[in-house]
Amino acid sequence: TAVNNIIDNLDLSSEDEVLMTQHEYGALVRAWSRASKKNNFKIVQQKIEMPLESKESFVDQFLSGISINTKVIFISHITSQTALIFPVSEICSFAKKAGIITIVDGAHVPGHIPLNITVLDPDIYTGACHKWMCAPKGTSFLYVKKSLQNDIMPPVISWGWEMELPDKSPFLNKHEWQGTRDMTPFLVVPEAIKFLNDNNWQERGK
Repeated sequence: TAVNNIIDNLDLSSEDEVLMTQHEYGALVRAWSRASKKNNFKIVQQKIEMPLESKESFVDQFLSGISINTKVIFISHITSQTALIFPVSEICSFAKKAGIITIVDGAHVPGHIPLNITVLDPDIYTGACHKWMCAPKGTSFLYVKKSLQNDIMPPVISWGWEMELPDKSPFLNKHEWQGTRDMTPFLVVPEAIKFLNDNNWQERGK
């Protein structure tokens, strides 16, 4: 849902390219494909030779897919099919210097490996809390850098639209409260995080 929301808000046209690998999650490749046919932009699925011998090898292979038309990089932090951990920090650093938007699919990251979005510095990051974090099914998060938040509209316009809550950002207001959705699973996430911390989750996983 988060990635589809972002895709629908991107202003891409016939001269633009989106770079990803051949390891991306199939459902999201389909979402990108639908959008590319609708708006006539190009998807480049850069082939990564297997087995990977080093982080440097991945970075070199992936960045060779960059062109002057590359506007967006879409990349998994941990791949669903092959369980590879991609060096997204290096990719985000390169993209920032090149003026390319980075969208990181971190579905398998929360509760699995350490995550510090401030350090990674992507433009957009989404992660699922119901996998390795053990939160209720359907709980995820969407991070969008503040400079881009005004350009991201929610898929459903509901009670958060034009709400005047001084303690929250307009971005959160617009995206948080949509219709009659049960908010209970999201309210359980802090307890899931507490459980992981209380039981030294990261150390036990090593």
